Amino acid sequence: MNISLKQLQVFRAVAAERNFSRAGELVGLTQPAVSRAINELEYQLDLRLFDRTTRDVQLTQAGQILAQRLPRWIDELENTLNELHSWAHNRVGKVRLASSPTLSAALMPHCLALCAQQEPGLHVILLDRIQENVLNSILTGEVDFGIIVEPDSATMRELDCETLLTDPFVVVCPENHPLVRPKNGRHKTPGWSDLSGSDLILLDRASGSRRLIDEVLSRQDVRHQVVQEVGHVTTGFEMVRAGLGINVVPSLAVPETGLPGLAVVCPRPIRHRRVMLARQKNKTLAPLASTLWTIVKLSTQQTMQRRKSL
Repeated sequence: MNISLKQLQVFRAVAAERNFSRAGELVGLTQPAVSRAINELEYQLDLRLFDRTTRDVQLTQAGQILAQRLPRWIDELENTLNELHSWAHNRVGKVRLASSPTLSAALMPHCLALCAQQEPGLHVILLDRIQENVLNSILTGEVDFGIIVEPDSATMRELDCETLLTDPFVVVCPENHPLVRPKNGRHKTPGWSDLSGSDLILLDRASGSRRLIDEVLSRQDVRHQVVQEVGHVTTGFEMVRAGLGINVVPSLAVPETGLPGLAVVCPRPIRHRRVMLARQKNKTLAPLASTLWTIVKLSTQQTMQRRKSL
């Protein structure tokens, strides 16, 4: 059965006016269009709803039953549709977002400030967690979406993702380290091979970047020893200050205020990680969540432009 709301609205008008022309004026249709709509409705129901003569239009018994019940149905449907329309345009509510600590520190302060400025009714609940827990909160629906480091291919298949930025891996070392000292009076951009033989302080395996760092070191054939694994980049930086080794970290892990006493170098060839927005596979975001998704993209662009200018 294929019955449209328009056909039911036309029926209600004809039932009220008992005249096809006046009913057409109510619903904005010509008399032939009204007749066609009623004929189509009767065809779908396999019932006559009106007895028509050249001078009169009368409801049949089936028409009377429909005319009695239809107004309530249409009113309820219109109320529901109006409620959905209001919900779609609602600018007040909560959105839950998950992100790992390094990404939260680098990207979220400006994002939250921009959101407060552009959408003051949008309350963002940020879950600041390690990557594994961020992914789990997305997949279980605990959050509307998350900001993640590119996961493995199996996990990617369970998500709908959009690349937010590409972030190069850098080395953090003392200012007097051979990687940054001039050679023969010339400053030379170091390569990954120059890290061979180094003691490395790396993020532990709970980090979404550790798998990618290991891949870079392996593909660049960097012979190294991992002397410490840390859960937070700040711990690693202080270990570098103490002379325990050097860091390989994502560029976003380096604070915008810099690292006094330490040097940051980007070995060649440049190797990146992808930072992504992610939501459940085939999940349509609610309007407010979609608004925040857009704000995250805009604020990230602004943050990256600001970092490049430093």
